[in-house]
Amino acid sequence: MKILISQPNHEGNLEQLQAELALDYDFNTVLFPEGYITDNDNVARACALANKYKKIIITGYRDNNKKDRALIINQYGEIILERAKSPMNDHLYTPSAVEVDGYKIGYLLCVELLQGLLGLEKYNTSLSYIAHPIGVGMFSEEQFDEWISEAKRIAVKYDTMILGASHADGSYRNCGRSIPIAYCIDRSGKPVFIAKNDVRTRVVNLETKGYELVASGH
Repeated sequence: MKILISQPNHEGNLEQLQAELALDYDFNTVLFPEGYITDNDNVARACALANKYKKIIITGYRDNNKKDRALIINQYGEIILERAKSPMNDHLYTPSAVEVDGYKIGYLLCVELLQGLLGLEKYNTSLSYIAHPIGVGMFSEEQFDEWISEAKRIAVKYDTMILGASHADGSYRNCGRSIPIAYCIDRSGKPVFIAKNDVRTRVVNLETKGYELVASGH
């Protein structure tokens, strides 16, 4: 399986998603940030795009009450994972894994990364990889380092690859500081890549544990 990892700007019309799906590259799945899809109407549009291009879409969306929710759409345009975002200092909500095409995908939504060590045990030894859609970039160098360190711990604990990506723009609660982040950590806790303030699109090959930069659609 090959996964395209994108760091789009915030938008309301899914143009960047469509552009990435239409790229002339060999990939099966796209990973987009938390909240890229802004409402329920755009969830339906994303389902249509997944079916049109026969790609799996892993992302997060804002429902009509403006709450962040988890979302995975299969290549036929069917929603196969959807749930609320887990509250801080609580157990990770389920489902947090789904099987598609023989792969079992773990799922952590943004700050749920900090709950991942205590929330995915039931899927242990069977996860093909963990996807981590992030909303906006990190608000400090310390947070950037903390989240990468936590991702490494999770990869080692569950003996699987973990991949994450934020938007290219926006800041946490409009704090005025944002470090766009994307990463891929292998099952041993070693980085395949770590992108800081580098919003280029990448395609990760799960079989070879390598990646390539691609000509982005945005």
